Amino acid sequence: MFFGVDEKITYKLTEKLRNLTDKPLIIKLTPNVTDITRIALSAEKGGATAVSLINTVIGMAIDIYTKKPRIGNIFGGLSGPAIKPIALAKIYQTYKKIKIPIIGVGGIFTWEDAIEFFIAGARAIQVGTANFIEPFSTIEIIEGIKKYMDRFNIKNLDELTGSLNEN
Repeated sequence: MFFGVDEKITYKLTEKLRNLTDKPLIIKLTPNVTDITRIALSAEKGGATAVSLINTVIGMAIDIYTKKPRIGNIFGGLSGPAIKPIALAKIYQTYKKIKIPIIGVGGIFTWEDAIEFFIAGARAIQVGTANFIEPFSTIEIIEGIKKYMDRFNIKNLDELTGSLNEN
């Protein structure tokens, strides 16, 4: 994680990886930083073709009877619906600062969630935790997105990307 919280290291690592391949290079960013947009800009300048945000949020759980951590490494990654508002905010902030595509990750369980991510600035999405709870969730999300697009006569998802109306 250390490279993901330091913009200089992110730039250097991305640049080295870019020099090794001409394939798409997607850098997944942690929300556990002061300003994610600076890390995203470093990845973009280093040659990333896209950024994926966000990764899990650092969390902890304690057993009150043993007074021991419930997680073997003491800290762990919090994912799922709890991080959706954080993910949306980070995506929106980053969308305004970079030119490369953003893949939205973090708490997407429904097609409505997915639409929010597109409106915030995501060009694509990743569904994770929902697949463990409902194996067909991705299919339901895709079908819901299609119905939404038909309802509002949206021909291309790019029309939704970054379409937040701040007024």
